[in-house]
Amino acid sequence: MQKHIFNWEIWPDFAEIPNLHQPVMCYEKVKLGETVSLGGRSFTPLPVSHVVPAVGYHVDSGKGSLVFSGDTTSCDEFWTAVNGIKRLKYLIVEAAFSDAERDLAVLSKHLCPSLLAEELNKLKLQPEIFITHLKPGEVELTMLEIGERVQRFVPKMLQNGQTFEF
Repeated sequence: MQKHIFNWEIWPDFAEIPNLHQPVMCYEKVKLGETVSLGGRSFTPLPVSHVVPAVGYHVDSGKGSLVFSGDTTSCDEFWTAVNGIKRLKYLIVEAAFSDAERDLAVLSKHLCPSLLAEELNKLKLQPEIFITHLKPGEVELTMLEIGERVQRFVPKMLQNGQTFEF
């Protein structure tokens, strides 16, 4: 984040504002599986598989949970972690490509509808499922293919500004 975004070129470095002794933002490393509590919620990074280092997140309010996969492809460790979550209400998972671009999805370690269907077969819980990371120009096709390939669930497209209460 600091190298690529908060670098004085894209955004100010908030780790230096207003000064180094009282920054607006501090960075702390969080290990995979380590839970951090903020504002009455707990956040736990989950394992995923992507071409660059990445994690998903489990957010727990104490009353319910949400999981966000982030960028990923097939990852049994992710599903093992997800299946161990109590009160999972929402799962937000990516499907970046249509099935016509399955080879590109595999190469770039993303999901397409057929791969998503295979991955969701590993899910033992019954959360509401929302799809993100859809490529512009392929949104309708990808969602149509997801509807055709995913059998046990009825995934919906994640909407801009959508709010989740749990």
